[in-house]
Amino acid sequence: MTLQEIPKIKHTTSNNFFLLCGPCAIESEEMAYRIAEKVVTITNKLEIPYIFKGSFKKANRSRIDSFTGIGDEKALEILKKVSEKFDIPTVTDIHEISDAALAAQYVDVLQIPAFLVRQTDLVVAAAKTGKVVNLKKGQFMSPEAMKHAVQKVKDAGNEKVWITDRGTMFGYQDMIVDFRGIPTMREYAPTILDVTHSLQQPNQSAGVTGGRPDMIETIARAGIVNNVDGLFIETHFDPANAKSDGANMLHLDNLEHLLSNLVAIRKTINTL
Repeated sequence: MTLQEIPKIKHTTSNNFFLLCGPCAIESEEMAYRIAEKVVTITNKLEIPYIFKGSFKKANRSRIDSFTGIGDEKALEILKKVSEKFDIPTVTDIHEISDAALAAQYVDVLQIPAFLVRQTDLVVAAAKTGKVVNLKKGQFMSPEAMKHAVQKVKDAGNEKVWITDRGTMFGYQDMIVDFRGIPTMREYAPTILDVTHSLQQPNQSAGVTGGRPDMIETIARAGIVNNVDGLFIETHFDPANAKSDGANMLHLDNLEHLLSNLVAIRKTINTL
């Protein structure tokens, strides 16, 4: 597939990486607008094709008292409003078969979480909506195994499929990115590097995932050098008080500097 197939996406001829970026979860309309406005301004300046990311619910939490959302349709309606207000496409993750048809009414890209990427019925349900399907590589899966997940989407009649690498489990409480997997997965579908989730430190005794946001630029630079098609970055204007995944998110104030550096690297790589 080509980026031009996604409604409202801009800068598709810039020869840049594309970007999925936004908060972990939709917390309110005001926060979604505030983040989207900032990222749109930056990506327009740098000519980066941009898709706003926000989860309408968080189903895979460690603790039962963790934040899961503000209400499914309320959050999905905010994603729709973001798309209309800023004239940009949107992406959200789904967790159940019934989520596919529901979310497809509001967003342009359906994302399958890494823990669920082997769930055939969920993947097929997403594919049958006709939306772009973004398959997150399971933390427990090899890059080569992702060809089967991609094939499920295609066999369901949908050629619009991506793969996102979000790191591989390294022991119980850490993640690593094996950059050898990027060229392998690019043989199957356009490949995205999830920079922020790759820096998670899961399974903490407190039941709240930790992270290494200080390493965001290191991982992102390596992804660009290794020719990823896109980047996935979660960002927030107050990560310390974000309702989910604050420990590994990029502060919104640091996004422009990071993306400027990455665009410069991409331009250099394009000349090689």
